[in-house]
Amino acid sequence: MALIKKPVTGMRDILPAEMALRQYCLRVIRETYGRFGFTEIETPVAESLENLNSKQGGENEKLIFRVLKRGEKLDLSNAKTADDVSDMGLRYDLTVPLVRYYAAHANELASPFKALQTGSVFRADRPQKGRYRQFTQCDIDIFGEKSTLAEIELILATTAAIGKLSFHDFCIRISDRRLLKAMAAFCGFPEERQDSVFITLDKLDKIGPDGVRKELTENGFAQEAVEKCLSLFHTGEERGKDAEAQIAAIESFCAAVGGPETEAVCRDLTMILNTVEQTKEADFRMIFDPTLVRGMGYYTGTIFEISLPQFGASCGGGGRYDKLVGLFTGQETPACGFSIGFERIVMILLEEGFRIPGEEEKTAFLIEKGVAPERMAEILTDAKTARDGGQTVLVCGMNKNKKFQKEQLSAQGYTAFREFFRE
Repeated sequence: MALIKKPVTGMRDILPAEMALRQYCLRVIRETYGRFGFTEIETPVAESLENLNSKQGGENEKLIFRVLKRGEKLDLSNAKTADDVSDMGLRYDLTVPLVRYYAAHANELASPFKALQTGSVFRADRPQKGRYRQFTQCDIDIFGEKSTLAEIELILATTAAIGKLSFHDFCIRISDRRLLKAMAAFCGFPEERQDSVFITLDKLDKIGPDGVRKELTENGFAQEAVEKCLSLFHTGEERGKDAEAQIAAIESFCAAVGGPETEAVCRDLTMILNTVEQTKEADFRMIFDPTLVRGMGYYTGTIFEISLPQFGASCGGGGRYDKLVGLFTGQETPACGFSIGFERIVMILLEEGFRIPGEEEKTAFLIEKGVAPERMAEILTDAKTARDGGQTVLVCGMNKNKKFQKEQLSAQGYTAFREFFRE
């Protein structure tokens, strides 16, 4: 019986041209974040199920790839639940492992600590365009910074990296989870069910106001509360695109919902928008969007997402999560992070035929079968000399279908060819 050639569902093989682009993007992202003072770290791909199921990962906790217990601990005959056969799972994001890492090593790290982490994450999700079961995330996080300086630095660094990847005229949508809580209280949603309201609101851009109305009503929420809620959600984009219009939208929404924290939220969001607008280096705009929710349960304050004009969904996001470290240490620690939607960015660049700028010349030496040993040595010496001069040189046998061979090599970035024949 022949073995299966296709990768498992939701995971994929990466061909050389895409791999070169991925490496270029990672290099740009890492270099940009490094210049902002972020330090690269690494965490394991597997985490304790207790950590992954901490009620902080939102819907992603339903998508965990569990790992079976090992050796004698795996007792299938007496197992009654999934927990009897597994005690760890593959990480569904980089934040929960990072927080565990920080909780374990805080005394060895600078304060504030600016972390950079890239790596694969895994979700047992339904595969679709731009969404896989194994994918790469690129995160930056700041621990120990209480002020809005953390959000400002994260936004500036992330947008700088995206700008260097040739993206422009994109936007960062921003809001605050404290505003959502104030809105829920203003509308009369029961406090113990607010998370359910937020999960539905998070779908607003996908199912529209009618879909949100239908889902909230079917979930048993009062019609009056639902209508009061939907009447509030007009994005800042509808009021104008400049910073002044966005600040006016923030002030208007905060005044409408009231609540004990809205004054501080208004002050924080205004500070972020004003400062980013004055110091940004990429071509983008900030949009206040009170419909923004972010699905993770660990967010406690400011939240933000990247919207690219080439893609109809979020291409990254993040926010403040001041309580998550405390689940490990018992002591709250200010924390804020931003994650780039790496796979979607690579997909867009591939679809647009993006060429890696400043790519060095790549030459292929094609050698006809039967070349004499002395001649072979001369060819390899020539290749070595070219490599010493900074070129990339591939030495390989010449195929019978030389035209097709060159087409394949051209797709991998080879721009020059030298042919060597038997004498």
